[in-house]
Amino acid sequence: MSAEPRINDRIRVPEVRLVGPSGEQVGIVPLAKALELAQEYDLDLVEVAANARPPVCKLMDYGKFKYESAMKAREARKNQAHTVIKEMKLRPKIDPHDYDTKKGHVVRFLKQGDKVKITIMFRGREQSRPELGYRLLQRLAEDVQDLGFVESNPKQDGRNMIMVLGPHKKKTEAMAEARQAQEARKAEAKANPGKSQNAADSENAVETEAPAEASAEA
Repeated sequence: MSAEPRINDRIRVPEVRLVGPSGEQVGIVPLAKALELAQEYDLDLVEVAANARPPVCKLMDYGKFKYESAMKAREARKNQAHTVIKEMKLRPKIDPHDYDTKKGHVVRFLKQGDKVKITIMFRGREQSRPELGYRLLQRLAEDVQDLGFVESNPKQDGRNMIMVLGPHKKKTEAMAEARQAQEARKAEAKANPGKSQNAADSENAVETEAPAEASAEA
């Protein structure tokens, strides 16, 4: 069945509750009178509440209404936030430098509004010391508690121990802040072209040195 409303001569009822072009309540009128008004205004008579008694119809430009609705739906899909789960892998005896690097990735993911799956990988005799992995996960959760929370508590999964961190900030909020920051950088670039170029060169240098795979083993 079509999801589109009935319009004009497709409406088959003796009378309708009519709403004017500006949303004003005209009242209950015969269908013929409503169609006559639609012609006078050069608009369409659109059934907006078919289950009402009598059905509610509105005078509008139906073509323009459909176009605007399609544009709104397109914009909503464009701004829709998809849930993303990043993964970070650590070893129970990770050294301080590697831990700071991994934590930095987790911080970045949470700031972006993404969830992070933390996996502690045990090898050999390490499997007999699950408390090492548990303490490491607790430490990481405490270090990033301002940005995220423990959504799934640590649990053993074969040779691994897994914990999931959720961001305090919603994905949509993170996307909005990222757009604002980008616009601010563009504005600053126009005002200070030399300074912005130096900042961009510095940022590119940092990105070049960053690990290419966030989920690489420690």
